[in-house]
Amino acid sequence: MRDRVIVDKMLRYTAKICAYCKGLSYDDFRTNDMLIEACVFNLSQIGELTTKLGDAVKAENPQVAWAQIYGLRNRIVHDYEGVNLRLIWEIVSDDMPDLRIKLTAIQKTFVENESV
Repeated sequence: MRDRVIVDKMLRYTAKICAYCKGLSYDDFRTNDMLIEACVFNLSQIGELTTKLGDAVKAENPQVAWAQIYGLRNRIVHDYEGVNLRLIWEIVSDDMPDLRIKLTAIQKTFVENESV
């Protein structure tokens, strides 16, 4: 049950990022400090949640780049000023939709296993 709650939270953060950036260009993103901070905050929260997710869930779902997600969290938290905006944009515009799909599939397995 705990893992399901964690994945729910991760999905909420990914949904926020996708909603914030929908229809925007890199120029829109890089010139909007509030948008950057909102996305970076949500990315750091997703990364932090990977540490709370059970090892079995991570092992059963190698299609998710858990270590890289946590690594991004570390870069954000420990070197915020050095974060590459182009990289953040690529993550939020290219990787977030895919991560949402993968997390949704994981969530579906939790629901299916609970109903058995």
